[in-house]
Amino acid sequence: MCDKLIPMRPTLKQLQYLVAIAETGKFADAARMMNVSQPSLSTQLADMEFELDTVLIERGRHGATLTPIGEDTVQRARVILASVEELKAHAVAGSDGFSGRMRLGVIPTVGPYLLPSVTSKLHGQYPDFRISVQEERTIDLDQRLREGQVDTLISTAEDHENTHSVPLFTEDLWICVAPDHPLAKEQGPIGPKELKGLSLLSLGHGHNLNLAIREVARLSGAFVSHEYEGTSLDAIRQMAAMGAGVAVLPSLYALVEARRDQALSVRRIDHPVARRQISLVWRDTSPMREQMGELAEILREVAGELIERG
Repeated sequence: MCDKLIPMRPTLKQLQYLVAIAETGKFADAARMMNVSQPSLSTQLADMEFELDTVLIERGRHGATLTPIGEDTVQRARVILASVEELKAHAVAGSDGFSGRMRLGVIPTVGPYLLPSVTSKLHGQYPDFRISVQEERTIDLDQRLREGQVDTLISTAEDHENTHSVPLFTEDLWICVAPDHPLAKEQGPIGPKELKGLSLLSLGHGHNLNLAIREVARLSGAFVSHEYEGTSLDAIRQMAAMGAGVAVLPSLYALVEARRDQALSVRRIDHPVARRQISLVWRDTSPMREQMGELAEILREVAGELIERG
């Protein structure tokens, strides 16, 4: 006599639907994200709650809110889904090398200035390889990596504990000031002491660049402006152009973008503290080590070309 087979619940599809609800906050938006009808998604989530004998989602006129047990289940679901993605990546890596899809997280102070050249080079060398990019603050990228929402990061390795990483390039920090600023009278590198008492412009909380600029301020006797916290490097540069302070920018942006503006003065800060290493970072459980090495070589080569050209 055969034992009766009992369906395993929840299914991977149900876990995906639950994560989609967590990310969108609405059944309709989650259904669109998952490319299914809203009734189908709602039924699947109701079945999941029945199987688990708990309420995961509080349903209301203004959307869907996760219950405390729902929040915990979403975290666990992301780990499970990440493991499945790693299993798929392992199978692809073992059979077809550098192909398939990779989800890349990148800090916004690097991504827009590095990735266009990288993606072009990748497509030329690996036409079957696809890369999807998520640009986030350092603190948010760390969470996305741990929850399996991205496969790898271009970031600062020290901000992501218990991960593997390989260095890509080192960025110096540069100042950017309006043409009538006293620091614009000279060219060439600038010492930290010359920044004493000045207001430094930075990105907001959660960005690694903010921490690096605070170290420069501490060393030089400058201070980080709380009145002008930029949401992007472009915003910081524009605030400096209006005389709101001294913008502090990383190499790629300073050399690729800021130097194109002839109305601004851009000078490198000459001190070890005004420097940071950018790395390729991935989970220590990832089976994609070989692909990471190949990707790192391409990233390193392109970044070197951009910095040298600048």
